[in-house]
Amino acid sequence: MIRIAIAGYGNLGRGTELAVAKNPDMKLVAVFSRRDPASVKILTEGVPVCSLDDIESWKGKVDVMILCGGSATDLPVMTPAYAKDFHVVDSFDTHARIPEHLAAVDAAARKGGNTAMISVGWDPGMFSLNRLYG
Repeated sequence: MIRIAIAGYGNLGRGTELAVAKNPDMKLVAVFSRRDPASVKILTEGVPVCSLDDIESWKGKVDVMILCGGSATDLPVMTPAYAKDFHVVDSFDTHARIPEHLAAVDAAARKGGNTAMISVGWDPGMFSLNRLYG
């Protein structure tokens, strides 16, 4: 069973929660938010909502951290910061800055001995595949 945590509970985080629920080999173990955890209501019963400030205490309790922040300001900071402690997946989609983002995330992930996947999702992931096929 792959233990999944979600960092960020906006539209992407809610969609990720629904996707995890559809996969029998995955289990949502935590949701992290900048908002007051008591004010965040998630769909999955029994899963704690925690402050992003407490994310490091979950090291060893999470197999993959799915980062659901925004590409403009969140992911350039979050992904390298969390890649040193967790296997991470993000949906960074600022195309012109992908090489820079990749370099920062790769360095952090290598330092922590983790795997990091960036730019996963509809854009640029699916759009790039569409361009390849076209």
